[in-house]
Amino acid sequence: MKKIITILVLGGLAWAGFQYLQQNKGPEAKRARIVPNVVVATAAMQAVRDEVEALGTTLANESVNITAKVTEVVASVNFNDGDLVAKGELLVQLQDAEQRAKVTVAKVKVSDHQRELKRISTLVTNQTVAETERDRLQTAIDTAKAELEQAESALRDRRIVAPFAGRLGLRQISNGALLTPGTSITTLDDISSVKLDFSVPERFLTDLIPGKDVEASAVAYPGELFIGKVLSVDSRVNPATRAVTVRAEIPNPQAKLLPGMLMKVKLIKQSREALLVPESAIIPIQKKHFVYLVNGYNRVEQRQVTVGLRKRGWVELTDGIEMGEQIIIRGILKVRPGDEVKPEQEEHFGRHYDDNGETAA
Repeated sequence: MKKIITILVLGGLAWAGFQYLQQNKGPEAKRARIVPNVVVATAAMQAVRDEVEALGTTLANESVNITAKVTEVVASVNFNDGDLVAKGELLVQLQDAEQRAKVTVAKVKVSDHQRELKRISTLVTNQTVAETERDRLQTAIDTAKAELEQAESALRDRRIVAPFAGRLGLRQISNGALLTPGTSITTLDDISSVKLDFSVPERFLTDLIPGKDVEASAVAYPGELFIGKVLSVDSRVNPATRAVTVRAEIPNPQAKLLPGMLMKVKLIKQSREALLVPESAIIPIQKKHFVYLVNGYNRVEQRQVTVGLRKRGWVELTDGIEMGEQIIIRGILKVRPGDEVKPEQEEHFGRHYDDNGETAA
């Protein structure tokens, strides 16, 4: 009987001690029950591109150095630095008084010979004048016309005009200057669109097809992309660099891009849809790759995946994940498969997570 009473007393004391411990657990015991917060991302299809990066230099669509064809004094300069000009617009007028006089003389000769030919035509028909006289006058007319064309050409050479529409460079001459052939007057560039030349390693030759998309950026315009297409590919590979020059064309309606600019280029070899996840979600273990998922019961699951193309900050998953599944991208180190978690779609500004999932301001 005493033994039974002793057992009952000890059992009661043990139960009382258990209840006391349960009611008076310390901070560590309470912290162990906290469900950790994790940040998840939804697996979704996104555009993925296979691209080649390079550095390129811009060229004007058309470019010319304006010079004179003859030696003559400048009569007037009709442009300013940086002007936009139309095709055929007069840029420089050279002195041309002598040439205009020669044109007038040549026109008078042509008219005089034509009147004389008309006068004797009837006489030749009536056989009053020999046909050789008519032939002589016809030759004189042809010669006078040739002299007229020569004089008009010399007169045109005194007018220096824009060969195409574009933007002028800096003016290099002044009124009264004596120009000689080859003297630089200014430059003219058509930059309504620009050419972009860049080098690509020869191993990509099969992908270099005219019409491929390119994206380019310039230091002068941070954050802005200029879109163009491959125009042509050089017919030779540089034997020193083992690279081939590719030329792309980029529309430039606002004239932001100027010849000679250095640009970072991305040649888009292929574009397609793929299942992408942030790179921070991948857990590499030896040669295998895993991710942690959050299921419908807010429990962590480990899943082996197959990794495809990688791009900056993102990884393509070709197998192991379905669209719409929630993948843990932050807080991976504080959870294990089977743990209960509190998933959040994004990290809140100003909130930090400790090792046990608690938040602090």
